[in-house]
Amino acid sequence: MTTIALRRAWFQVHKWIGLALAILIIPLSLSGAALVWDEGLDRAINPDRYAVSGTAIVAPDTYVAAARAVLAPGDRIATLTLPGDEGPVSVVASRAATTDRPGPPARMTVYLDPPSARVLAVASGNGGLVRFLHRLHGSLQIPGVGRSVVGSIGVFMMVSSLTGLWLWWPTKGSLKRAFRWGRHRHLDTNIHQTFGFWIALPLFVLSLTGAWISFPGFSGALTGEAPRGERPRTRPVPLATPAQSIAAVIARARGEARGNLRSIAWPTTTSPDWTVTFAGARQPIKVADDSGVASAAPERDRAKVGRLMRRIHDGTGMGAAWQTVIVVGGILPAVLAMTGVIMWWRNRGWRAMVKARLAARG
Repeated sequence: MTTIALRRAWFQVHKWIGLALAILIIPLSLSGAALVWDEGLDRAINPDRYAVSGTAIVAPDTYVAAARAVLAPGDRIATLTLPGDEGPVSVVASRAATTDRPGPPARMTVYLDPPSARVLAVASGNGGLVRFLHRLHGSLQIPGVGRSVVGSIGVFMMVSSLTGLWLWWPTKGSLKRAFRWGRHRHLDTNIHQTFGFWIALPLFVLSLTGAWISFPGFSGALTGEAPRGERPRTRPVPLATPAQSIAAVIARARGEARGNLRSIAWPTTTSPDWTVTFAGARQPIKVADDSGVASAAPERDRAKVGRLMRRIHDGTGMGAAWQTVIVVGGILPAVLAMTGVIMWWRNRGWRAMVKARLAARG
């Protein structure tokens, strides 16, 4: 195959990936850009949740009692999370009416003022704009197969990034010429080629990590991190009446680790242990609900690659520079999708005009 024929083939691949997936790429990329700073977005949309009066912390039992006062009878506390900065205490509970239904149980989150345990807000765990964006980015709001659809889009986007780089590379003249603005007379073409080049490699990385996350069985098998056994059809729910008190659990956990308390997870129908985390601790502490015996949870060495892929994809702990790249990498694919459609439509009209002229002459 000649260079020209290969270039034409890559152009067809690049074009039809963009046209076929444009309507899906736009919401997927824009939601990903918005979620890089999801806490800041949540603060802007729901300022009442963050209207704290200070950073002092009271006894965890006080927060649990305050949360139970506004939850429905029978709701089961699942987690208590203390802020690491100037934020609220959050208590998450599984709804009593949904603990026996298949799938993830509905949850409520109670936001509390740290110094006073005053209730700031109560919100559904499945509602709100930020949660909507998470579901949109993770599954395009498609039940069942949505996650696989998103992963497949990631694979196609990797191909699109590489073919775009191939097509950007000049066939004539120096490489320096390719970096110049105004290689074409149409603004949308210049935007598509210039921005497409600069975002190609970051977009490839984000697409790769997104596909890795979406296909955990396949990607995990490559690194020996594949989940063992079948996923349960029902999500575990917290125990209604744990044997250990919160104060006893924290006291036992402090015998194994030091630092400021960060979170407590209640024992569930599938895991009869409390999970306690402390700031700066390498791993959480497990406290058996029946015996009260505390021990450090084993380190999750088998999930290191998966966790790294997720950090790269969502920017958690990766610094402001990479987070900015992710935001730009979320906005520009939407721009490239729109300019690509405009270029195709204009070229389609031009071809139709040429064909009509030839037919008139013949």
